[in-house]
Amino acid sequence: MARTSGSNTVSRRKVLSGVGIAGLGALAGCTGGQSGGEPDGETSTDSGESSPSTLRAGGSSTVYPIANTAASYWTANAPASDAEYWGPEKYGIDTDQNLADYWAGRYGFEPGDSGVPFSVAVGLSHSGTGIEKLRKGQLDLGNSSAPVSAELPDATEAELAEFTDHVVGVDAQPIVVSQEIYDAGVTEITIEELRAIYRGEITNWSELGGPDSTIQAVGRAEGSGTDTAFRVNVLGGADASMDGVDLRKGENQQVKTVVSSSNNAIAYMALAFVEPDGGVPPIGLEIDGTTYEYGRNLADEDYPLARDLHMYSYGGTSEQEAAFLDMIISDFGQQNFVEPNNYVPLTDERQEAEREKLPDPN
Repeated sequence: MARTSGSNTVSRRKVLSGVGIAGLGALAGCTGGQSGGEPDGETSTDSGESSPSTLRAGGSSTVYPIANTAASYWTANAPASDAEYWGPEKYGIDTDQNLADYWAGRYGFEPGDSGVPFSVAVGLSHSGTGIEKLRKGQLDLGNSSAPVSAELPDATEAELAEFTDHVVGVDAQPIVVSQEIYDAGVTEITIEELRAIYRGEITNWSELGGPDSTIQAVGRAEGSGTDTAFRVNVLGGADASMDGVDLRKGENQQVKTVVSSSNNAIAYMALAFVEPDGGVPPIGLEIDGTTYEYGRNLADEDYPLARDLHMYSYGGTSEQEAAFLDMIISDFGQQNFVEPNNYVPLTDERQEAEREKLPDPN
């Protein structure tokens, strides 16, 4: 008999059922649904019909491209002969099983009547929402672009110990500006100037060699992992003041829209949403004599805006959660879900460390 989430998830986790969710569209040529929403401000992508066997992930818009691409591939469940979307022999995997059947089968799941062993739904909000919904049992995996300790600063050690941190990739936030500002010559600033902008001490682009134009400083929503990481790494603390922020947006996609449609904006955003030739050009950030640039050295360990991307489980990691995470952490997942979204894949050592957090496959 095929296993379901009910037999593999910790008993106190609430399993949501009977709630319809619609997809935001196909990724990487895989099948998907149509746009829709979910309570608590979380837009969701459903890779199958809602049921007790649906694995639900949600939260960070930064982690979303990785999780959603993985869910789309899972739903398509390509045959082993499909070298474009599966082709297991390319990754040293000896199997003739379909994609989802193979990864789920490692944890004892059998092919499902609907075409996959179990469905995967991926929601889109921000890190704080994902972590809270995970803790309340409304999600199986909480996506976050900041550590849970930063998202829940008042939590006790015992409360934090309920979360298991699964790192699925690495992001390095570039600084982006409106195309008009870049074209006017502002292609690099110092980290001191960046701090001054977001503290409200520099308010006009002319102070940075640009046009006589008021700076529109865009920030992420308070509680988002991207905002937390920026405050910690640039301003010195998770609660650091950001008096220079003119508006905040809850998702990277919204930040991208604001910057691309503005003529005087600056923002920080995840790598996956940067378009150097699409109206959201990244600029260099000079720190202690070293200039960090998009496409060159943002992944360096000394770049302060590089951060891990997390998919948290709660109260242990179920076999259902492990099957999906195992796929993402693998060479197959890193090459198909992480790298194509402009994130940095895990090293071999980090992949092994993440596998050790999962239950042993059958």
